[in-house]
Amino acid sequence: MSQTPVARLYVDTKRAIGEISPLLFSGFAEHMGRCIYEGIHDPASRHADENGLRVDVLAALRELNYRAMRYPGGNFVSGYRWEDGIGPKDQRPRRREMAWQSVETNQFGTDEFIRFCREIGTAPMLAVNLGTGTIQDAANLVEYCNARPGSHYADMRAANGHEEPYGVKYWCLGNEMDGPWQIGHLQAAEYGTKAREAAKLMRLHDAAIKLVLCGSSSSKMATYPEWDRISLELCWDLVNYHSMHYYADNLEDDTASYLALSAAFEDYVDTVAAVLRYVKAKTRSKHDVYLSWDEWNVWYKTRDLSDMRGGWTEAPHLIEEVYNLEDALVVAQWLNVFLRKADVLKIACIAQIVNVIAPILTTTDSLLKQTIYYPLLMFSQMASGNSLDLLVESPRYDTKKFGDMPLLDVSAAYDAETGNNTIFIVNRSQTERVPLEIHWQDIAPKRISSAHQLAGRDPKAANTWENPNQFTAQAIYAPRIINGKAELSLPPLSFTSLGVDV
Repeated sequence: MSQTPVARLYVDTKRAIGEISPLLFSGFAEHMGRCIYEGIHDPASRHADENGLRVDVLAALRELNYRAMRYPGGNFVSGYRWEDGIGPKDQRPRRREMAWQSVETNQFGTDEFIRFCREIGTAPMLAVNLGTGTIQDAANLVEYCNARPGSHYADMRAANGHEEPYGVKYWCLGNEMDGPWQIGHLQAAEYGTKAREAAKLMRLHDAAIKLVLCGSSSSKMATYPEWDRISLELCWDLVNYHSMHYYADNLEDDTASYLALSAAFEDYVDTVAAVLRYVKAKTRSKHDVYLSWDEWNVWYKTRDLSDMRGGWTEAPHLIEEVYNLEDALVVAQWLNVFLRKADVLKIACIAQIVNVIAPILTTTDSLLKQTIYYPLLMFSQMASGNSLDLLVESPRYDTKKFGDMPLLDVSAAYDAETGNNTIFIVNRSQTERVPLEIHWQDIAPKRISSAHQLAGRDPKAANTWENPNQFTAQAIYAPRIINGKAELSLPPLSFTSLGVDV
């Protein structure tokens, strides 16, 4: 194996990009396939608690420490009647769920979701139905969740056993309303008008709520980014976040380009951030709107239309993607981009959390942590404070889609309160080790206190039920810091995290 040139990373803790929002490490749970039923909620499992929640799933989700959880959809929400999912379970209707052509039992609804969020210590992020739903339906759900008893829907919550308001802070104004596939799809001006009026009515119930406007569902949409401009101009001062959705793929089996997808992720953020700046200037507003990347993940191996139709059954097995090493490295780079764009990106929800394109797979009795689980774990546990603007000198390689790209993809954070500097590094090379020097420019750090790595030789290899720990976050030797410099050698196809005591 040939030796590549030395890469150099220069760290200056004063060069802050922006504060890292904890909400960047959030999740998404939709009534689709086996995410809710047989995933989160599975009374038939020996792992179920008294409420039907899977305690092994809860433990894995607590470990990932999701800061917020978006629910109940997704495409599902555009045909969802939230009142179906509250009250006595034996009185809840079974309905045909049109988005995924499944049968929805409504045995898990708003109250069960809030209980689930409290079990794993995450903030609920509820989406309202702006497809078949009305602005009044949306406002009624805010009243049900956040009003004190003394009015119709607040009393309904209390009668269901929940006297105290839930205090749900984050609300999504529909889902992917730019998409022709969406139930109740609207044109940009129609959606912007409906979202604005819903926002006004919802805020009359609770002025403290934070609202997420639907942005383009993909950077490949014909209406992108004009949809974003139009909807934002209609709603700017009433919303706090603007959503982005993106699913990565390697349909062409081009690993070199696939491992360079961070270029596309950054371009997407930069474009929508430019729209934010334009609309703020055009509206002469002092109000800021930030980005919410509230659906993101790798998804392509289970993307045939037949994989997304449930045949009118309960909890069908839909899009249960199996993730491999190269998928994990793309996810790690996505999280790097979140840190590098922390000044404008404040929420990110991986889609989804269990079984459906998820870091966790379950059977009735078992749980499997997929490769992508570990980058999520490493970032969620370690990234805090401010993201840093780094100088990276890296060897480069050629890709079909993005041209010349650096072999290393890097992000870093510095938390002044804890004195911790964290560094995250992906080596995109499929064959070469990359020697790396890290130079601290404004400080003399004490030591590298932790070093973990996920790596392998075969980009297509995955964790399996037979070999569940083939890829995990393995502790590696932490190099010494001498005269403000540390040296290490990064194996090909690897993701490395370093914790540095400053």
